[in-house]
Amino acid sequence: MSTSEHQLAIAGELAVPDEITSPQAKLVYLSVLLTEEAKAADLQQMLGVPKLTLFAVLESLAAQDLIQRTGDCYVCR
Repeated sequence: MSTSEHQLAIAGELAVPDEITSPQAKLVYLSVLLTEEAKAADLQQMLGVPKLTLFAVLESLAAQDLIQRTGDCYVCR
C-alpha cells in the first residue's frame, strides 16, 4: 500500500458524520473515535475544553446516537 493509499484509508476511518456541524462536536467525536474509549476527565485534559462545555457536547452526541456512555467512558457507535 502506498503512502497516499494509507492516508486515504486512515481518513476514511476518521470520517465525521454529516449531522455533526459544530467544530467542537467534531473535535470531541474524533477524540472519542481515536481513543476508542475515553473518560470525560481525559477528554477535558486532552482537549482543554471546559467541563460544562464538554458534557454538553457529549450529551448532544449521545442524543444523536453517535456515541454512548459505557460506565465512566464514552465510545463511538
